[in-house]
Amino acid sequence: MNQKTTEVLIRPAKGRPMLTWVGKRPLRNIIAYPAQLVETFGTENKTDNQQADLWHDWPDDYPKSGLLFHGDNKDVLAQLLTHGFRGKVKLIYIDPPFDSGADYIRQVTLRGKASSAKLEGDGYEVGEQIQYTDIWANDNYLQFMFERLMILKELLSNEGSIYVHLDYRRVAQIRLIMDEVFGEDAFRNEIIWNYRKWGRSDDAFLKNHDTLLFYSKSRDSIFNRQYVPLSESTIKRFGGKFQIWADENKTRKITTDEDSQGAFMSDVWEVSYIPGASSEKTGYPTQKPEELISRVIKASSNAGDIVLDCFLGSGTTSAVAQRLGRRWIGCDINKGAIQITAKRLQEIIKKQIQTRISQPSLVSEENKQEEHELEPTQLSFSVYQVNDYDLQIQHNEALNLACEHIGITRTKTDSFFDGVLGKRLVKIIPFNHPLSPLDLEEIKKELTNRPEEERDFAVVCLGKELAADTWIEDWNRLRKQGDFPNKIEVIELRSDPRYGGFFTHQPAQAKVKIHRLNKGIEIVIESFISPTIIERLKQQAGLLAPQIDDWRAMVDSVMIDTAYDEQVFNVVVADIPEKKNDLVAGKYTVPVSKEGGTIAVKITDMLGEEVLITQAV
Repeated sequence: MNQKTTEVLIRPAKGRPMLTWVGKRPLRNIIAYPAQLVETFGTENKTDNQQADLWHDWPDDYPKSGLLFHGDNKDVLAQLLTHGFRGKVKLIYIDPPFDSGADYIRQVTLRGKASSAKLEGDGYEVGEQIQYTDIWANDNYLQFMFERLMILKELLSNEGSIYVHLDYRRVAQIRLIMDEVFGEDAFRNEIIWNYRKWGRSDDAFLKNHDTLLFYSKSRDSIFNRQYVPLSESTIKRFGGKFQIWADENKTRKITTDEDSQGAFMSDVWEVSYIPGASSEKTGYPTQKPEELISRVIKASSNAGDIVLDCFLGSGTTSAVAQRLGRRWIGCDINKGAIQITAKRLQEIIKKQIQTRISQPSLVSEENKQEEHELEPTQLSFSVYQVNDYDLQIQHNEALNLACEHIGITRTKTDSFFDGVLGKRLVKIIPFNHPLSPLDLEEIKKELTNRPEEERDFAVVCLGKELAADTWIEDWNRLRKQGDFPNKIEVIELRSDPRYGGFFTHQPAQAKVKIHRLNKGIEIVIESFISPTIIERLKQQAGLLAPQIDDWRAMVDSVMIDTAYDEQVFNVVVADIPEKKNDLVAGKYTVPVSKEGGTIAVKITDMLGEEVLITQAV
């Protein structure tokens, strides 16, 4: 894949009316940053004769699988435009922030029957706060949505449609923006999602609905008529299954077609919220029910079509698309959202593989719009990271804050290093991307030009890629053995407004034993500790913080790659407990080739932090 940044031209909006706000500016071009493949699950589709027609429009730069992107959706959409998806997407569903003033924080419960400890998930990092605390200045929100709708229009097929999920706060303004971007003629429906929510309101009626704005790219857009079952009284009255409809004179007619499926579905949808005890519940604060998204996908796409959601959240759109035999692309700036979605999709795909083994064909070709699950289009997905997040923060201001907090003395005479901390040189990685091996190679190159430099140094960053840990570990191991200078220490920062700005992050740690058996490799996780979880419990409960007797209570999942290439993590074994009271096994036996290779074990804690352990066997 091309790893250079690319400028993408965006065609102007020509629709009317046009909403005006302070700071409104046209979106003429955007920058596409490179995407890095970090994880795969399952096996990529083989393009045999049966699959060739289905995947003929899929760009060669991406594997033929589901695609998950971690990054700012503006950057991700630009990436998709430059790599062959322009005009290819048949359906877009987005559930953007509602400008509600709510500060969404995921509630996390430690695993195990004995554990009742609850802790708040991470507050969003600098860039994530801008988008996901859902706290906006009025005009910034409108510009934010305007730009993303402009880009989404470029990705949409001429047969495509877009559904934007909103509530009463912004539906009026966003409808005007959509009229401008897509044109008034593109409007199809204002769908009301009515749900039952008990509450009290002393001066107005209860607000018990959301709105989905449904627009299409053209009159040739896909639309599969949906039905609702007839009432028992209607069936008894007319003695069978009927379609009820009106002709041009509004005359009510009833047909006795045996193949009819009920009455035509209206634009008011009665769909319940997800029950708290439902297996569908993920704990994500803005999760939407699968039944709701299922109606959208069935109505405006066909089996094999590409479905896109760039405000992915808990992954409901991708999950339903996977069940309904669609190809899908999802993206979110919050890492927790990507992790929740990945776990959800792994469970669905595993069940589909098992069903495929027991039932070679889930459904016949002529029943592709039936209610039950369809033959899956793919049984794999790939996770990418777009590193250059738009953090909406001045870089110099962030540097000054970090230096003040850590105690770094800035030096203006050094063109490469940013300062000193005690006797160590300090390099601050730009806060618009996590520390990567490319950054470390730049440091290595600089040190090559300074053969007399004997000081160790610290690298300060706002996050780091897993591959960076391996690079640093190898670097320091060589220096320890030969007593060479220039050892590296990483100071990884997090930004959390509840706990006082920048703080030094202590990474999670695990002790894992990996050794050969006669028939494979045995992997035993002997211990695991997450300082972040322990610190969070202390912050929330003080001296009464609960004791964690079993390290597995802190672990959300364990994944194993039996042939890790130090670049992309291919999930071969996934231990994801089905219930919250269940624990990971902690002990695994896996087959490997006789020639050996590298085993990689990825342990993810309940807050989403990952630890990667690798060992050659």
